[in-house]
Amino acid sequence: MENIDTGEITVGVVGLGLMGCSFIASLLIAGHNVKAIAPLTEDMESASERVHNHLTVCENAGLLNKPIESYLAQVVITEDYGHLSTCSLVLECVIEIPAIKKSVYQKIEKVVTKNTVIASNTSAIPISELQNHLEHPGRFLGIHWAEPAYLSRFMEITCGSSSDIEHANWVYELAHCWGKEPTLLRKDLRGFITNRLMYAVYREGLSLVEKGEATLEDVDKAFRYDAGSWMTLMGIFRRMDFMGLADQFEIFKTVFPKLCNDDNITPLMQHMVDIDARGTRNLLGLYPYTEEEARKWEEAFVLFNMEIFKLAEMYPSKREKKPVAEIQYL
Repeated sequence: MENIDTGEITVGVVGLGLMGCSFIASLLIAGHNVKAIAPLTEDMESASERVHNHLTVCENAGLLNKPIESYLAQVVITEDYGHLSTCSLVLECVIEIPAIKKSVYQKIEKVVTKNTVIASNTSAIPISELQNHLEHPGRFLGIHWAEPAYLSRFMEITCGSSSDIEHANWVYELAHCWGKEPTLLRKDLRGFITNRLMYAVYREGLSLVEKGEATLEDVDKAFRYDAGSWMTLMGIFRRMDFMGLADQFEIFKTVFPKLCNDDNITPLMQHMVDIDARGTRNLLGLYPYTEEEARKWEEAFVLFNMEIFKLAEMYPSKREKKPVAEIQYL
């Protein structure tokens, strides 16, 4: 890994909602100076409190080595894009509407240097499509964070068709300074890795529920108490090695044809769209919630992430020095 001085790298964040402010906390902890741009007035009004709250969570988790006020001194929160002029990297985290993102990229490119890397946190829009909105597409990447950004080791760095691999490699090295164990996708895959995996699970789970073969509670329990007991430690393919591969081929032949492969949206999810369900955000979801229940789930999520973050540190994948074996397929 390169010897990187994060204190010499100023990072811009455009979009100061829940996720953007979570990025900022992670970047501040890593030692960066941050220029935080609020595209919306309401973001400007709430961003300072959001960042402070995130840093308080970090302090409670033992992630800070100096007072919160010292970290806050490293960030400028403003509506003026001109502050991005000193940034080596700018992270965009605005609503998933291409036209809005295009407008943001144009404002960014007007003020940054030609060497500034620009990235989007999108989890749905292909990077190659978003690159079309930039004057210099080679410097554009996808950097997909997980929430909360400061309590997750997950990160997907994705190249579009025009991305300069040197920029991608630089961000890959930098991500380790943020406490991540990143993946680097040199090809722009729709949904990247994590979303493709999770949506396959969602489709199968919803299919079981729609057919009346299982309840929502059944599916959640199965996933929590089986996969949830080993995924953080070893992932899926090392799990196959751990369990032994002798029976996998026959199981695949038997089970794969039975899995859901439907392209249509399930009636259950269509109903969620029709009633504007946003889960714990507006108390309408696949499960019912009171305000108190929603609050408790939010609190539990933060606490759980603290524990998982520390647990994962005990078994980091970076200890695995040996390369993956080269396999010849006969």
